[in-house]
Amino acid sequence: MSDPESAPLPPPPPPPITAPTATTATTPATMSFGVTPPTNDPRAALLRVRDEVGKVVVGQEGAMSGLVAALLARGHVLLEGVPGVAKTLLVKALSAAMDLDFKRVQFTPDLMPSDVTGQLILDGTSGRSEFRFREGPIFTDILLADEINRTPPKTQAALLEAMEERQVTVEGSAHPLPSVFTVIATQNPVEYEGTYPLPEAQLDRFLFKLQVGYPTAEQEQEVLARHDRGLDPHDVAAAGVTAVATVDDLLAARAQVDGIVVEPPVIAYIVALARATRSLPSVALGVSPRGAANMLHAAKAWAWLVGRPFVTPDEVKAVAKPCLRHRMQVRPELELEGTTVDGVLDSILASVPVPR
Repeated sequence: MSDPESAPLPPPPPPPITAPTATTATTPATMSFGVTPPTNDPRAALLRVRDEVGKVVVGQEGAMSGLVAALLARGHVLLEGVPGVAKTLLVKALSAAMDLDFKRVQFTPDLMPSDVTGQLILDGTSGRSEFRFREGPIFTDILLADEINRTPPKTQAALLEAMEERQVTVEGSAHPLPSVFTVIATQNPVEYEGTYPLPEAQLDRFLFKLQVGYPTAEQEQEVLARHDRGLDPHDVAAAGVTAVATVDDLLAARAQVDGIVVEPPVIAYIVALARATRSLPSVALGVSPRGAANMLHAAKAWAWLVGRPFVTPDEVKAVAKPCLRHRMQVRPELELEGTTVDGVLDSILASVPVPR
């Protein structure tokens, strides 16, 4: 993420929260939050996070915005990008800036479900042998599932219950996960040998699929300059990243997001977008009702971030692609001809009437 001094233009201020001022719809691939307000409230704390992350990550403001919006909406995120574009570093820096517990699991073909969720072990420390549950790395605030598509479906499925119900069941006993538990998974979009594509049921559990691209030439020069000055990307604390928000800030922010108003015409607009994905002849699999509900929650989080007490169609458009692109499948014959999911979504957003 760019430092304020190196950004080509300062981010725009948020619109007043008392008037439904129209904004240009932008997605988490391009949008930053706005000027950090001076008040010490949950929104101010979360907006300060971007400056902290900017100490170690250059560019990727859009992915950063999407990750914070997902935390507000209680959703999980799939980060897709080629190796070396700071996906892991972005998540580590975000966790440090928000003082969240962070664990990383490298998903490999030999990874077992119990390596992620935990297992029963025989414990004799109390003087008599008894079975005790030893928690796995999934018991954390932020779980980075690195290269999630490199592990077999059996291990991928170990995340299904945790992502949906925020608990892990072992031998009939349910073990609750932390209140802010979030899975952030990464995958490589160009390497398919030795991978196991995520099934539709698991993809549907991710709130966003964010595409992490290459930095601009200027941003890449700044990356190299920081390395030349001694930046160690593996040590975010040494780079000066400190906690500027807390779990309490996040929980308070979520409560405020829950209070964001969504008028019936906007709800109808969300439904119309979701239903349009199911009726196009070019689409083999459309968006589920869960996908429509997730788009609603994401739009409320986005409205809160830009300073609105209500959702407008602009917020819905802003989150539409990240929310829907991984829930749809283009027919194979059309995909071979170059049709993309994002292209289909562009046509849907252009054709579905926008409420006034």
